[in-house]
Amino acid sequence: MTVTDTATDTTPALTGTWTADTVHSELGFKVRHMGVGKAGGTLAMNHATLTFGEQGIPDGSVTVSVDAQSVETKNDQRNNHVRSDDFLDVANHPTIDFTSTGVRNFDGETFELDGDLTIRGITKPITLNAEFLGAIVDPYGKDRVGFAATATINRKDFGVKFSPVFGVSNAVVSDKVELSIEAEFIRDEA
Repeated sequence: MTVTDTATDTTPALTGTWTADTVHSELGFKVRHMGVGKAGGTLAMNHATLTFGEQGIPDGSVTVSVDAQSVETKNDQRNNHVRSDDFLDVANHPTIDFTSTGVRNFDGETFELDGDLTIRGITKPITLNAEFLGAIVDPYGKDRVGFAATATINRKDFGVKFSPVFGVSNAVVSDKVELSIEAEFIRDEA
């Protein structure tokens, strides 16, 4: 099969274990900046494993590990600041991790994915608003699925307390962080 061939019309069964295609997966983030704009960036996914249960998505689970050092904000000075102990403290906490604990309200496309998020060694429960984007057999004969998800977290819940203006936490960088995840997974070969 060549790269120019299109995906087949065959939809793979949502069973078994799948591994993230890390080249086509990333975590994005945005925060309010100075109260008038938004600044953000991306982080690279190290590894993620998706396991579908007997019912597919409703009883599936996922674990994700993101490389905190990989932060990219299109500004080297800001990249280094976000990596510092003011924010992610990558020297002591090289990964950001998520482990799902359950799926709720699956309607065939959208669902809520509950799980535990760990940033800077602090683990808190969060809920991702997730969307199943589809399943195909790709041009290389691999079973592939795609998902997107969003959530909003409070950075202070994870020990990110940076505030350049003493006593005013939202003056430069808001406490709320908008997360967005785009992920493709390929079925593990037996």
